[in-house]
Amino acid sequence: MLEVSDLHAGYGRVEVLRGVSLHVGRGEIVVLIGPNGAGKTTTLKTLVGLLPARRGSIRFEGREVAGVPAHRLVRAGIALIPEGRLVFPDQTVRDNLLLGGYARRGDGIEGDIERHFDRFPILRERQGQLAGTLSGGEQQMLAIARGLMARPRLLLLDEPSLGLAPRLVRAVFEVLPRLRDDGVTLLLVEQVATLALGIADRGYVLERGRIVLEGTGRDLLGDPAVARAYLGKRRA
Repeated sequence: MLEVSDLHAGYGRVEVLRGVSLHVGRGEIVVLIGPNGAGKTTTLKTLVGLLPARRGSIRFEGREVAGVPAHRLVRAGIALIPEGRLVFPDQTVRDNLLLGGYARRGDGIEGDIERHFDRFPILRERQGQLAGTLSGGEQQMLAIARGLMARPRLLLLDEPSLGLAPRLVRAVFEVLPRLRDDGVTLLLVEQVATLALGIADRGYVLERGRIVLEGTGRDLLGDPAVARAYLGKRRA
């Protein structure tokens, strides 16, 4: 579904990505892990057109999309759940969902809202409440549901566990495989590597703007170098 080759990107004179190559197959959960400053968020921003690619190729479903504006990529089937959730705090839960479907032509909007209320029952209870008054976990559920309102085929998630209590982190990670089962392909950036790799079909390790390791989620969980660096474990 997604093929990224020799991707370079950055901010001003600073080059953050230095030849990133990765792929995401249809129906997969793929996880990107790495230390702070490695370029994980920069990768996602470049993939969705929020940051221009300086060099390299981004192909989505066989079509070159490097340089395509972000709003057109949403219509093409790619959505981003940003770091920090970034819900519209002064809008209600329902209005946030309606805004998530803004690029659509009105078909099935209410039906999709009901499906997301079924997936996240707390949002049904809070649908008339301002999004800024929700808890962090509720805002993350709203951010995911809002992203899904665009009916993406590829969903990118940036640090969905950020700022959440452990119980809520587990709840979020229980939802992600179900999204995959519903036909959504996922590319996930996450600091809680144990949970992320535990649900991943495959994963990549990004360091200093380069992919340094890749493998199945199980293989990366069992890799001693990954365990030492990202899982808080030491070799016996």
